[in-house]
Order: sequence, then structure tokens, then C-alpha cells
Amino acid sequence: MGSVLSLNNSRVEHHEVSQSDFCKRQRLSSDFCEENSRLIPSLPDEISFQILARLPRINYLKLKLVSQAWKAAILSSELFKLRKELGKTEEWLYILTKVQNDKLLWYALDPLSRRWQRLPRMPNFAFEDESRKGLNALRMWNMVGSSIKIADAIRGWLGRKDAFDRMRLCGCAIGAVDGCLYVLGGFSRASTMKCVWRYDPILNVWSEATPMSIGRAYCKTGILNNKLYVVGGVSRSQGRLTPLQSAEVFNPITGVWSQIPSMPFTKAQVLPTAFLADLLKPIATGITSYRGRLFVPQSLYCWPFFVDVGGEVYDPEMNSWVEMPIGMGEGWPARQAGTKLSVTVDGELYALDPASSLDSAMIKVYDYHDDAWKVVAGDVPISNFTASESPYLLASLLRKLHVVTKDANHNIAVLEADIQNHLASFPSAPLPLDDAIHEHAEAAAESETDLWKVIGTCSVGSAELVSCQTLCI
Repeated sequence: MGSVLSLNNSRVEHHEVSQSDFCKRQRLSSDFCEENSRLIPSLPDEISFQILARLPRINYLKLKLVSQAWKAAILSSELFKLRKELGKTEEWLYILTKVQNDKLLWYALDPLSRRWQRLPRMPNFAFEDESRKGLNALRMWNMVGSSIKIADAIRGWLGRKDAFDRMRLCGCAIGAVDGCLYVLGGFSRASTMKCVWRYDPILNVWSEATPMSIGRAYCKTGILNNKLYVVGGVSRSQGRLTPLQSAEVFNPITGVWSQIPSMPFTKAQVLPTAFLADLLKPIATGITSYRGRLFVPQSLYCWPFFVDVGGEVYDPEMNSWVEMPIGMGEGWPARQAGTKLSVTVDGELYALDPASSLDSAMIKVYDYHDDAWKVVAGDVPISNFTASESPYLLASLLRKLHVVTKDANHNIAVLEADIQNHLASFPSAPLPLDDAIHEHAEAAAESETDLWKVIGTCSVGSAELVSCQTLCI
């Protein structure tokens, strides 16, 4: 039994309350508190999660501001597991740019809404102990870079007291595995870095991951079997920068790095004289994951010359390297300063050949059975940025080939190519692909304008393109 106090006219009256009324009030009070704790009033949280999981991910940034409960729900792994079960995963394009003083900025494009999101800045990091040692020992011909501008920059760094103070993550490599972005190595002042930074798109935060076994700059990364492989690059040793043949693999589930066999660089071992062997340094100029193996094109380097020597292929099942097919290595289109860029889209290996003109290029596909690169599209609409370190990038997004470049207004432009429909416009014939395209040149010219479609532009001013990756979340 309970009682209620009343203070009318200073008189205290006792009113008996039945047990049923008391229990009813308890239930009402409990229901009121439960209602306030729900994500959406009057709906069970299970239904609320179903609603949130069906919303476009681009809206989550604003929805997190509704309440702490909404923020916790949107940042929860359960929500994204539900999105996967419902078939609501989204693939976004992440683009790394470089601005003044070598600062790095990330941008993400949602291709469905065509809206952009700027990622939080990468946090500061601890510099290596040898950050200020040995500047005078650096020698130009030991420097391996990804473009002419890299070597020019190093020439400018020599003799400048504060030069390496501003070199933060210059020459870093980029990878994407297990739903996260990874930024690996690079230079910090006079040292090559071991550090690895991971970006979690669900939490929208950067965190430090397990470092590599050795400091690397300008290394190459590839993904196989949900593992991140890192090969080559350069490392600072005995006061000079030395090309690396070593390779290692990162398991994102265990957070552990493991060594794999080093690249043999077989063709670099058969140079005719000891002088050439000492002068020409073997380097990895690219990497791609194709048909369950890693294909690494290679060159011999002596500034400012690059000599293609084919490449090597890593088989994870055999845990060994073999020589790359001759036609693949010799015909692989080169970008600036010998670097070779490619991307695998829906099982096909594509590369962009910029050699046709200053403001255009060709898309080539590798024919595995014929061991040859073949043109599938010409007149790629890219602007003339010969002074740029990375005038264009390639990406596989939504199972289509994309070219990332900067337009005449210095905006990032993402171009989508419908290669399959483009090739279907040619009459079927038993001729080789190159011959078929030449024979139907007029039909190709008419369809070129329909091949490319701009799916997004973003104003970035004078920022330069560095790299890009895609993530499916």
C-alpha cells in the first residue's frame, strides 16, 4: 500500500492508493524512460537500426550530431554488418593530394550521390632518431623516385638546413585492405620511415598501426587474399639511399607483418660489367594484383635514365618469384620517370598510355593469352600537366575503369569509362582486337564521346594528385 501527501490549506491528507494503481504508475514511468532512451521514439531499436542501415552513408556525418545514442549507433560495427546483410554496402573513391610544404590531404567521393567528403588530417608522428644525420652523404644517383620532380626536389634539399624538417611522409605508399586505408613509410627529414597509419571510415579517424620491419620510401603496395603486400622502395643506409629488393606482407586481422622472399631482380644480375652493375640500380616501378598473383614491373635506374627490364611475378601459393611474361613486361605503358600505373577491373588488367599526345592518351588492356597489350580506347580526355608529379591516376570503382585527373580549371575530375559497352559497339569479328579497332575507326570516333562520363569534380586549387584507392563499406 502507498500514500500521497497533499498540502491544500496547510492540511495534510492521506489518500490510500491501490496496489494496482501503484504498479500501473511504475509501468508508465518505466515506459517513459525507455521511450526516451530509444533511437527513434515509439520504435524498437531493432526497427531503428533497419532504418539507419538503409540510409546513404554520406548522411551519417550529420546524423551523428542528433544525439549520443545516434552517434554510438552509427559508429557501431553492428550497423555496418546489417548494411552488408541488406546489400547496402557502398564503394567510395578515396583520393590523396599534396599541397604546399608536402602536406597531404584526403578527399572521398560517393559516386552515387556525387558528393565529396574531406577526411580528417593525418596526425603528427614521431620522427626517426637519425632525422638530421648524413645530409652531405646523400648522392643523387642513389636516389630512386617516382618522377622527375622527386629528383629535382632532392637536388634542392641538399645544402638547405631545414629541408628535411618539412619532408613529412613524402614518398609514402598507399593501400586499402579489410575496409581501411593504410599510409605506409615515406621520408621524415633525412630518414625513411617504418610507420604505418590506418584510416577507419566507420569511425572517421586515423590511428597508428603495426610498423613495417624496415623503413621504406616509394615502395609499392598490392592486395592479395585480404592481405597487404609491400615490395621494394628505398631505405637510408650508411648515409645514402639504397634501393630495396625485400618484400613483406601485413595481415590486418592479426596486425602482424611477415617477411616473404625478396625480389630476385634476375635481369639485373646479368649486366656485362661490374661498372654497369654498380651504376644501374634495380627498382620496382609498379605493382598490380592480377589472376591471384602480384605482378611487379622493374627497371634499372641511373638518373635521369630508366631501362625497362621486364619484371617479376610473386605467387603466394608457391611463396616464390618467377619472371614476368616478356610481352607483358616490354609493353607495359610507362608514366613519368619510368613508373608504371595499372588497375585490375573485373578481372581485366588496364593501363593508360600517355605517349600519344600531350593532352590525350590511350587505354590498353593486357591480353593474357596473347601476352600483349592492346588498345581498347583512345583520346582519353586528360589535360596537359607534364610538370605534375602525378598527372593522372587509375581506379576500379563499381566494376568500371575510372581515370582521375585535373581539368583545365585545376579541379579534380573523375572520369568513368564504360569499356564493355564501348567494345560491344564494334561488330564481332575473328580479327585481333587491334585490327578490329582500326578497321572500325569511324565507329570508334563516333562512340568516343559516349565512352567517358564525368561522375565528380572537386576544387582543390594547386594541390597535386598523389594516389587513390577504393573502399567498399
